[in-house]
Amino acid sequence: MPILPIPCLSDNYAYLLVCPTTNEAALVDPSETGPVLDAVAREKVNVVAILCTHHHHDHVGGNQEVARALDIHRIYGHRSDEGRIPHQSHGVQDGDEIEIGRLRVSVLHVPGHTTGAVAYVVTVDGEPAVFTGDTLFVAGSGRLFEGSPAIMHRSLQKLAALDGHTRVFCGHEYTESNLRFAQNSEPSNQAVDEAQARAARWRKNKMPTVPSTMEDELRYNPFLRTSSSEIRHFLHIPPSASAEEALGTIRKAKDNFRSASDFFSKIYKEKDDPHQ
Repeated sequence: MPILPIPCLSDNYAYLLVCPTTNEAALVDPSETGPVLDAVAREKVNVVAILCTHHHHDHVGGNQEVARALDIHRIYGHRSDEGRIPHQSHGVQDGDEIEIGRLRVSVLHVPGHTTGAVAYVVTVDGEPAVFTGDTLFVAGSGRLFEGSPAIMHRSLQKLAALDGHTRVFCGHEYTESNLRFAQNSEPSNQAVDEAQARAARWRKNKMPTVPSTMEDELRYNPFLRTSSSEIRHFLHIPPSASAEEALGTIRKAKDNFRSASDFFSKIYKEKDDPHQ
């Protein structure tokens, strides 16, 4: 398989990107050592590089041990993240290209979640794919830890401009939670209902909900639908508000929605589990 999702930690994904011609490979965001090394051993590939989407520990925490175990000397991240990504050897910027065997991986600088966030775009066996880290999730987007709504909006528009068939491989399994918010924000959107049913079926069978496609994201991801009159109505966004302002309101609503969901989930869990 040219792109293999590797579940890590509680809800993260690392990815193994394999050149079908040379069997050389890259690891994207190896947050945890054990699952990553197990996957590499099973696939019997030659890993030559690590591609980091941003500096957060739950994406780069396995860098040192993985690089040592596999003798990897090429560790990529945005040049502004040098000193924040463990053992980073190559600083990249928007428009750079990285060679993995005969694959050419293009770099998109997509700040917002962090200042150094990048996405990696590649075509494997004729199919385009993008590794988005925490900038774009299935039906969601990352919190604004180091950026503004305007900055994130520009980054998301870069991703939205990719070919609609581009497969989206994101950093976390947040899909069901994201779709609950999407349904709450745009209840008449049938694409959300279809995605919820699909995600529930996959998770019931312990399958990842990645990848989606960019075409799918444009149909149901609230962060890419800032012009939706229904979203604006339900989230009290004025028609005159700019796309950037709308995204900021959507972000705040999602933060509050997540907080409320976590609060009530904790209550129910404590009620059911006396040890909590």
